[in-house]
Amino acid sequence: MSDAPMDNMLELKAVVRRFEQAGETLEVLRGVDLTVGAGELVALVGPSGAGKSTLLHIAGLLERPTEGRVSIGGTDVSGLDDGKRTEVRRRAIGFVYQFHHLLPEFSARENIVLPQMIAGVAKSTARQRADELLRMVGLEQRGTHRPARLSGGEQQRVAIARALANAPSLLIADEPTGNLDPHTAEHVFAMLSAIVRQAKVGALVATHNLDLARRMDRVLEMRDGRLVEYDPGELEPLGDPASLRAETSGS
Repeated sequence: MSDAPMDNMLELKAVVRRFEQAGETLEVLRGVDLTVGAGELVALVGPSGAGKSTLLHIAGLLERPTEGRVSIGGTDVSGLDDGKRTEVRRRAIGFVYQFHHLLPEFSARENIVLPQMIAGVAKSTARQRADELLRMVGLEQRGTHRPARLSGGEQQRVAIARALANAPSLLIADEPTGNLDPHTAEHVFAMLSAIVRQAKVGALVATHNLDLARRMDRVLEMRDGRLVEYDPGELEPLGDPASLRAETSGS
């Protein structure tokens, strides 16, 4: 058990990630410390190649750090074997990506039911939860539609509902509005923010959209393998906002 406070949905302590490449050692993360609290939205910004994706993969238990500790919901998971890590990931972490990755042969409702059934939830209970989440994201009338019949914004809202299907304590989002037009991105972000607050989920959101980053609780920039924190209203140290907005993919 970690000594992390229980209201910290995520804690990284002195996390290092090294890769061996062509006989050389590449150090992507150099002693990263990070916490994300319950109901908190934390923006992760920085140019492509800075290490944001590596950080998200470690936070989401998709990758192990070379050194350091990872705690989810107050529990140190650093020493767990692969099977236990998968169990924690299914139960405690939800993922949202730039592209929705919905299963095209299944309806919106079924896409939300499936991860629950994989986690061992009874089908009837999973359906009830799916209907509840569809109402939460304003798509209760679209549950029987397959992804091809949904707009881009609707597809991403279903993806967010799917990420919340197993009532995770932590949400990892990688450019969740990066594939949407500005108006739709605004709507999806507002909905995501409301759900994070209501469900008391901790959310770590990688984004190149500084307008959205300014509306989160904290902004963290990946710089030289470390995190630098800014107040959301003071993003000028990040450099040229136009160049960051022009980026369309995470690192």
